[in-house]
Amino acid sequence: MNAGLSALFTDFYSLTMAQGYWKNRMNHRAVFEMFFRRHPFNGGFSIFAGLETLIECLKTFSFSQEDLAYLDSLHIFEEPFLDYLSTLRFSGSLWSVDEGTIVFPQEPLIRVESNLIEAQIVEGIILNIINFQSLIATKTARVWLASNKGSIMEFGLRRAQGINGAMAASRAAFIGGAGGTSNVLAGKTYGIPVLGTMAHAWIMAFPSEEEAFRAYASLYPDRTVFLIDTYDTLKSGIRTAIKVGKELAAAGKTFGVRLDSGDMHYLSVEVRKLLDAAGFPQATITASNDLDESIIETLTKAGAPINTWGVGTQMVTGGTDAAFTGVYKIAAKGQEGGSFIPTMKFSDNPEKTTTPGVKQIWRIKDKEGLAVADVLSLEDPEHPHALENGRRYTFWHPRADYRHFYHIVEGSASTLLKQRLRGGAVLEPSPSLVSIQRHVQEELESFDQSYKRMLNPHIYKVSVTEELRRLKLELIKTCLGEL
Repeated sequence: MNAGLSALFTDFYSLTMAQGYWKNRMNHRAVFEMFFRRHPFNGGFSIFAGLETLIECLKTFSFSQEDLAYLDSLHIFEEPFLDYLSTLRFSGSLWSVDEGTIVFPQEPLIRVESNLIEAQIVEGIILNIINFQSLIATKTARVWLASNKGSIMEFGLRRAQGINGAMAASRAAFIGGAGGTSNVLAGKTYGIPVLGTMAHAWIMAFPSEEEAFRAYASLYPDRTVFLIDTYDTLKSGIRTAIKVGKELAAAGKTFGVRLDSGDMHYLSVEVRKLLDAAGFPQATITASNDLDESIIETLTKAGAPINTWGVGTQMVTGGTDAAFTGVYKIAAKGQEGGSFIPTMKFSDNPEKTTTPGVKQIWRIKDKEGLAVADVLSLEDPEHPHALENGRRYTFWHPRADYRHFYHIVEGSASTLLKQRLRGGAVLEPSPSLVSIQRHVQEELESFDQSYKRMLNPHIYKVSVTEELRRLKLELIKTCLGEL
């Protein structure tokens, strides 16, 4: 949906800084990293999403003549600089974790190596796409886990944050575990199954509930789901659904019902009793009505006989969390000869002090394949190294303080950042959305339940190697000495 997005989709200061770099001939190579500071929803994990959308935008990154005319009208940018922008394309390299990977605060999810101007201007595109889709994918994964890995549908088009927000949310929700979407354009664009039943308006448009149900069943006998709460769920809706359902059964068809209001636990139990007593144990019950993961988890644990969950507002907006806390910071700057000088932001607030240098993420797993910790190391393309199996390591807290732990690598230790673009060119095609969704579910299986629980989840270890800790301490010491 965002393919062909104008390069103007950036913060104004990115362009004013870009002109400053250009005028001062400071367009050297640089490394920027995108990471986030805390999990949304007070959770214990996040899902990385939006990579394919980002790559499509970077492939077509450019300023049109209309874009340049607008910039010229601001009377801030010099004509030679606008001429430079007219031929600007993203020509750098991009590394990232796989889309659908479980990720944690302080880890570089994306690394951009490019000239300074390009790397600066693409900041807005990167953060907008990755922050929003990661938020929605994470929310959906929580809903899916809360449903005991059940069947969930994304019904959020009408409550999403605008047209592009609805499209991005449908994509991200499918990655996070939704089985389908009500958004027909998202179905066409992304190949997501489209799902839906009927609205109360359909039933109210007919002289009676029975006539509305019968008309719908005759139109869609292979996918009939009756909305039973328009007038009275137990006295009218379910009884009428059973009556028309018997006519469907005579033709060899099955049906389902949907609850969209009231006490979902009580109503689903009573509806299930009536369906079973009428000889329809196979009839499904769908629940909707402003659901979120806490409500779904409560109903699931209480044994509510609900087969499918339709989630809208809370899924596509993020609900209790409005934004993913991703940021984009320079980690190293190039010098003559092609090497990089590590850089870091030093702040009185430890949370905002960055970790310097070009980095790689190592995910360490135990013998059973469960994740133990993620470790950040300095990456040297000329001298690649690996965490060796059987070796004992000391890993330090990323804030460079006294906290650390010892670990002997007994399972696997694999790198997460992989190169996606080189010289602006895509290195390999993106996986299908179905395979990304499957990757999320496989990833979730590789983490202990304590990290996935809704309330007070265990904190997963993200650490740095001794070498990276020493570098950070040296730069902090240098910075303090200059103050």
